[in-house]
Amino acid sequence: KQHLREVLIFCFNWKKSAAEAHRMLVEVYGDAASTDKSCREWLRRFKDGHFSIEDKPRSG
Repeated sequence: KQHLREVLIFCFNWKKSAAEAHRMLVEVYGDAASTDKSCREWLRRFKDGHFSIEDKPRSG
């Protein structure tokens, strides 16, 4: 999971769109790839300057 987020940072730095990044992940990792929605959320975080790849704390 964390490795895939590192790959998404790589895609972000190469100016790939979320759709392109997701296609690349699926091509390489198949079913283990992040979802399209997850890719969009992570790339939005990176665009906002948040580069921590740790999960946000959750209550419960």
